[in-house]
Amino acid sequence: MRKAFMCVALAFIGALHTLAKDVVDYVNPLVGTESKFELSTGNTYPAIAMPWGMNFWMPQTGRMGDGWAYVYWHDKIRGFKQTHQPSPWINDYGQFSIMPETGEPVFDQDKRASWFSHKAEIAKPYYYRVYLADYDVVAEMAPTSRAAIMRFTFPETDKANIVVDAFDRGSHIQVLPEKNMIIGYTTKNSGGVPSNFKNYFVVQFSKPFTYRATVTNGNIAEGKLEAKENHVGAIVGFNTKRGEQVLVRVASSFISPEQAMLNLKELGNNSFDQVAEQGRKTWNETLSRIEVNDPNVDHLRTFYSCLYRSVLFPRSFYEIDAKGNTVHYSPYNGEVRPGYMFTDTGFWDTFRCLFPFLNMMYPSMNDKMQEGLVNAYLESGFLPEWASPGHRGCMVGNNSASIVVDAIMTGRKGYDKDKLWEAVLHGANSVHPQVKSTGRDGFELYNKLGYVPCDKLSQSVARTLEYAYNDWCIYTMGKALGRPEKEIKIYAKRAMNYRNVFDPSLNLMRGKDSNGKFETPFNPTDWGRSFTEGDTWHWTWCVFHDPQGLVDLMGGRDNFIHMMDSTFIVPPVAKEHMIHEEREMQVMNMGQYAHGNQPIQHMIYLYNYVAQPWKAQYWLRQVMDKLYSANPDGYCGDEDNGQTSAWYVFSALGFYPVCPGSNQYVLGTPYFKNVKLHLEGGKTLDITAQNCSTENKYIQTMTLNGATYDKNYITYNDVMKGGSILFNMGATPNKQRGTKPDAAPYSFSVKAKKSKK
Repeated sequence: MRKAFMCVALAFIGALHTLAKDVVDYVNPLVGTESKFELSTGNTYPAIAMPWGMNFWMPQTGRMGDGWAYVYWHDKIRGFKQTHQPSPWINDYGQFSIMPETGEPVFDQDKRASWFSHKAEIAKPYYYRVYLADYDVVAEMAPTSRAAIMRFTFPETDKANIVVDAFDRGSHIQVLPEKNMIIGYTTKNSGGVPSNFKNYFVVQFSKPFTYRATVTNGNIAEGKLEAKENHVGAIVGFNTKRGEQVLVRVASSFISPEQAMLNLKELGNNSFDQVAEQGRKTWNETLSRIEVNDPNVDHLRTFYSCLYRSVLFPRSFYEIDAKGNTVHYSPYNGEVRPGYMFTDTGFWDTFRCLFPFLNMMYPSMNDKMQEGLVNAYLESGFLPEWASPGHRGCMVGNNSASIVVDAIMTGRKGYDKDKLWEAVLHGANSVHPQVKSTGRDGFELYNKLGYVPCDKLSQSVARTLEYAYNDWCIYTMGKALGRPEKEIKIYAKRAMNYRNVFDPSLNLMRGKDSNGKFETPFNPTDWGRSFTEGDTWHWTWCVFHDPQGLVDLMGGRDNFIHMMDSTFIVPPVAKEHMIHEEREMQVMNMGQYAHGNQPIQHMIYLYNYVAQPWKAQYWLRQVMDKLYSANPDGYCGDEDNGQTSAWYVFSALGFYPVCPGSNQYVLGTPYFKNVKLHLEGGKTLDITAQNCSTENKYIQTMTLNGATYDKNYITYNDVMKGGSILFNMGATPNKQRGTKPDAAPYSFSVKAKKSKK
């Protein structure tokens, strides 16, 4: 009995070791897929892809063109789609799908759809498998960055078919029986592309065709090998024995059909299992940069699922040509140009912590992304603000400045920083002629009045607050590049423009018209008007670069703390017609704290600026415990290109970049007993939280490399040097730690006062 017990114990220990080693096994790509238009629990889809891959693959349950392309509660699959969709609101481009079936050939997406069950579904970042019940077919797929391999296990039949759907809005397809191949292109997109945009694809089969047909606008033409129309596709057929597997190798290119064939070589001669294993290895290496040791498996599943989402976007939009050179099709001018390009990210979301996270854990990737920004500027005259794949009209702000300055301040290299300086100055003082959210809409009024007036432009307070922070970014970047003071001092002045939309009678931000009068009527809980996807309770805190200045505007710490506390108390107002972000805030029972949308996600950390860090520790645990999980409803709003996921990753480590560009991380509360950050330079930061538990959420003491540490922030250099952080946790707040004046994190006005002394 004892011997049997020891064997079981050793097996259990071995299993734990395997789980700890293969962290990718914790990831659930289905997190966030239980979403709909009216209420988001992530608005995600299972991205079967490589980290920052050019192409993602997914099972498609939604109809062609539906942004909700995979929804957890759907019960039929229409195809396996190559996708480039960053969100359902932006939708997709360059998409096409592949679907196995048996029986008479069927092309119509509704009629070919097959029932499936999650009980017969396996979803991993590098591998997907599902049973298509209507056809008795097991479908599997495994990706590389620009290619994928599929394996379809058929029953015994003389009518085993595979459909290639090139989608509508202009497509071409050609069946090449002598090569067991289908080639073509799709032009389907949702905007942001030049007139010559095409996604060229090549599909190669492991078995000769016994049937071939092309489809034009729904009409199947047997024996016809080529079609070009609004909506075309192809169907090829085989005779199969029971259990016979047909392999499909597929790749695509935004450059040319020849480049698509080159991209197919990513698969090499590898078998399906070898491609999947290589993908597993790549994901495991990428995710293992952060090594978490904790007994709570559910927490590990949530953490690594969030980490997976944090390294998907921005996607690579470059390819490797026949000579081994890095090239890209420009989504801005339609030319094939040398160098890197990345896309599918909205800086309004991702400047907050996704890009700072890359600078900390994957800096060499952001080196390439910064080169991509240089190329975007050279090819379009502007830095993107929302790219998919080119400029898209979405959101407000000029937050490319934040992306650029945080990269410079954290030492990114290998690209033209002077060209990016030129780009941020241009973007701050102009607006794109067609895409008003690129550059600064209302810049002339902002520069003249010191704010964007609410009677001239919508979302005026949101614009003013973000432009002020963006001006601080430009000033900080200019100083780092050694630009003369006379050139950059105007941006230091404009960085304080947030004060111009502050209403001292309410201690809240409020729209102001061009005559200097505050907007009336005004209800602090009304969404919209002068605010973007929120109300003043969310936007008042968006003074990332100068929280102490905001404290001063409110009349001091006590008033500031009162307003912070009130955010969790003031109830959301129910309305008949609510946008989904409003509904998501309402149902979470946290007052006006709307974590499901980005503007307020940093707010809890502001308690560290007013000597009450324990309140940040309390509320951060509330958010992590209640609003995140590894289930299909695991988010409390839009996941948004990795931002909401990166918030969890940072916060679980115990710190967060409130002000990108400041090179400071504001302390929160560690979530795990031990975390090791394996940094690119070869150093390791070991973060240990003694006595950490659900109850023990409060930091009692902290040491940095063995020395007592009393500040409410750590620096980028503290992290990158490696070493150790030791937290001692407890169930009650330590109200003495982090309360001295010098414990507060960076504020621009404080630093400016010190510089004048």
